[in-house]
Amino acid sequence: MFKHVFLTGPPGVGKTTLVQKACDALVSSGVGVEGFYTEEVREGGRRVGFDVVTVTGERGHLSRIRDIAGAAHGRREYTVGQYVVDLPSFENLALPLFRKVGSADGGSRKVFVIDEIGKMELFSHSFIRAVRQTLDSPSCTVLGTIPIPKGKPLGLVEEVRSRRDVKVFTVSKENRNAILEDILSALQECLKPQT
Repeated sequence: MFKHVFLTGPPGVGKTTLVQKACDALVSSGVGVEGFYTEEVREGGRRVGFDVVTVTGERGHLSRIRDIAGAAHGRREYTVGQYVVDLPSFENLALPLFRKVGSADGGSRKVFVIDEIGKMELFSHSFIRAVRQTLDSPSCTVLGTIPIPKGKPLGLVEEVRSRRDVKVFTVSKENRNAILEDILSALQECLKPQT
C-alpha cells in the first residue's frame, strides 16, 4: 500500500506544473497542503537560477549563476553545473516547513510538497534527515519530484524511488496533460484513513 506520490521525468517536462495543479485541486477539495516548489528564475530570457517557493508564497534563493551569485566569503561553495547553491537561504525557508508538518496533529491528513529532491537540495544534510522523517511520519502524505536517473545515482533519490510505500509516476511530454487525474486519484487513495 503506497502512501506517497513522486513524479519523475526529464528537466523541463512539467513536473512542477503538475505538482502545482495537483495542489490547487487538493486545496479546493479541502485537503491541507504544506511544502515548497522549485521555480526557475529568468532575466532577459535566460535562466539565471532557481528559487524555493513555499506553498504559501514565500520565496528564497536556491541557486544563481556564478556571475550573479558573487563570491562566497570564506564559506564552502556548493555548485551544480554553472549554478552556485545558496544553502543557508534554502535551509532557512525549507527546514521550518518540515518542522511544522512534524508537529501537525494526526487527525487531519496533510499533503506535504517536496519539489524537488535533487542535486542542489541534497547538499543539505538537514534536508536529507527531514525528508526521511517526513516519509516515515504516519500523518503525512508526500507529493514530491525526483530527477530521472542520470550519471552517478543520488543516494536519497534512489532510496525514495525504491521505497515500497512510494508510487512513482514518470512524466513525459506525451502524457503530462492526461496524467493529472491519475496523480490525484493516487493521492486520494493515500489520504484515505488507514484501517
